[in-house]
Amino acid sequence: MTYYKIGLCLILGIILLSSCTNADDSNQNLDSNLIDLLKAQSPSGNISYYELPASKDFDRIPQDPKNPLTLQKIALGGFLFHETALSTEGKDPTLSQTYSCATCHHSEAGFQSGILQGLGDGGTGFGLRGELRTVKSNFADPDAKPLKSPSVLNGAWQPNQMWNGQFGSSHLNASTQSLWLKDTELKINNLGYQGLESRAIAGLKMHRLKISENILTMGAYKKLFDESFAEFPKIMRYTEEMTGLAIAAYIRTLTSNEAPFQKYLRGNVTALSDEEKNGAILFFGKAKCSNCHTGPALNSMQFNALGMKDMVDCPEPTINTKQNDPANLGRGGFTKISSDNFKFKVPQLYNLADSPYYGHGSSFRTIKNVIKYKNLAIPENNNISKEQLDPFFKPLSLTEEEINAINTFITKALYDPNLSRFVPQKLPSGLCFPNADLQSRRDMDCF
Repeated sequence: MTYYKIGLCLILGIILLSSCTNADDSNQNLDSNLIDLLKAQSPSGNISYYELPASKDFDRIPQDPKNPLTLQKIALGGFLFHETALSTEGKDPTLSQTYSCATCHHSEAGFQSGILQGLGDGGTGFGLRGELRTVKSNFADPDAKPLKSPSVLNGAWQPNQMWNGQFGSSHLNASTQSLWLKDTELKINNLGYQGLESRAIAGLKMHRLKISENILTMGAYKKLFDESFAEFPKIMRYTEEMTGLAIAAYIRTLTSNEAPFQKYLRGNVTALSDEEKNGAILFFGKAKCSNCHTGPALNSMQFNALGMKDMVDCPEPTINTKQNDPANLGRGGFTKISSDNFKFKVPQLYNLADSPYYGHGSSFRTIKNVIKYKNLAIPENNNISKEQLDPFFKPLSLTEEEINAINTFITKALYDPNLSRFVPQKLPSGLCFPNADLQSRRDMDCF
C-alpha cells in the first residue's frame, strides 16, 4: 500500500512538472515571437521604440522648441484645460462658465468626449463618463463639430493635429502656408507653432473660451502665468496665446505609460496574458496593423482612405452635419488636393475602450467591429471610389479567434487604468469640472 501511494505520487509529480514545463515553454515562445516582431519593426532594432515616457520625463516627450515644458506651465495648463470659468462668452448667458476643454476631452472617456459627437457650448449633463450630455432645450446653435472629437491622449507624437492635420506650421504642413488665411482659423499656423500648440490656441477662440482679468484674481493663476512665461513682457503674458501654450504643454504630458503593454515593454513579461500576447503578435504581424499604427502612441502621421462613413450617415440625430461638408474630405478638405480626399489621420490606440465610438464619423460602436471591417476591407461609404481607397485596405483573412485576440490586445493591453492622475483635485476658481451646468453638477455630485 505504501509503495503504491509513493509510486502514484511520483507519477503525478512528473505529469505536473511536465505540464508546467510545457506552459513555460509556450510562454517563452510567445514572448520570443512578440519581442522579435517588435525589434524587427523598430527603426532602432530596440523595443524601447514603443515605450511611452512618464509625464515628468521631459527629455523623452516630444516638445515644440517654441514652447518648452516646465512644471509650472504644465500645472497652469492642467488647470486651464479643465477650467469652466473660461467659458464666459457662450451664446446662452444661463450657461456661462459651464464648459471647458475637458468637456469634449475628459479623462473618464480616455480624453475623448464619451458621446457620438462632442458637445461644448449649449450642452448640459454628464452622466458617469460623459455619456448623458445633451443639447439644452431650445438652444439654437450648439457647439458641435461634424467629426468625432479626437483623443488628446499621447498627442505629443503627432506634430500636425486634427483628423485632417490642419494645425501645425511644420512637418507635413511646411508647404501649406498659402492656406493659412487671415480670415480663417488656420491663421494660427502663422505663429509658427507645432500642432498641439496651434490647435490649443485656435480652440480657445473656436469654442469661445477666454482668459480674463477676473480669472487672474482666482487662486494661483496670476502667479502661475508669471512663473510660466517670465521671459515675456506682462502685456503678452496673460493672453489667449499664452493660455494655449500652457494647455498644449499639459496635453504633451498625457502619456498612457501605465498600460499593461507599456509595462511589458519595460520588462514585466507577466503584464500581458497569453491572449493579449497572441493579439499583439497578430497586430504586429499577420494583421499588419503596425503598418500604420506604430511608435510609442501606436499612431502615425499617415492619412488613409479606409471608406468609413461620415457622422452625417449615423442613424442617431447629429448636429451641424451635412453630406457635402468639406470636413468629410479629410486631408483633402484642408489641402484642396483631390488625391488627399477622404484620407484621415491615423489615430493613437490607447484607452479606446473608454468611449464606444470609433472612426472619424463615429460610425463604429465597438473595437471588434472596426477590426472586422478592416479584415473584410469592404468600404461602407459609397461616396468613395475604389481608386481612392488606400492600398493597405485589403482583406486580411483573419479568423474569428484571431480577431478576438487583436481585440483583447487593443482593449486590455493598451488600457491605462489610472488617467485620473492627470486631473486636478480642484480648480483655482472652485468651480465644478469638466462641466458646471446644473445637470452636470447633479450627475457628478458637485456643488
